[in-house]
Amino acid sequence: TPDRDRVRLDGTTFVPIARGGRIGLRVWHPEAKTRTEFAGVRWYPDDQAFRVVAKWVAKPGKLVITDVLGDRSETPSTGVAEFTLKGKTYRLRPDESGDGLFFVFRDRTSGRGTYGAGRFLSAEKPTNGTVVLDFNRATNPPCAWTPFATCPLPPRENRLSVAIEAGERAPAGH
Repeated sequence: TPDRDRVRLDGTTFVPIARGGRIGLRVWHPEAKTRTEFAGVRWYPDDQAFRVVAKWVAKPGKLVITDVLGDRSETPSTGVAEFTLKGKTYRLRPDESGDGLFFVFRDRTSGRGTYGAGRFLSAEKPTNGTVVLDFNRATNPPCAWTPFATCPLPPRENRLSVAIEAGERAPAGH
């Protein structure tokens, strides 16, 4: 959001946002308890078994994402990343609207060590028919940290039946 859309008052910053035809405010305050008492981010130990080279399979279509408010959006998606973990083959469909690939996924650790709704994973666009998926870099969505975020939920095709014990863990207390 450009600075002209920001309002600062007594140390608090307010920024208008639009979600599903509704207007809201993002609010930041440097003395908020969620900031001053932040316990840090927890990660699984780095495990190269969760860094995989996936085959890029052309499968043109759209990725339909529903967010925590129930709003749906569609984005073009030209294919899926097909990879093997623990002896089984899985596929993930990315959002390709940015500079790279963006996956919203859920796995068997969701709600059991990682944030319940799922996690995010970014990757470079495919090169020579492959894409590197490094699950050690999987991160929590903003809604893992605050109930005021509007996070995308993993689409059905990105719900994996494997435990990916890599990347960011659930925040303490979740």
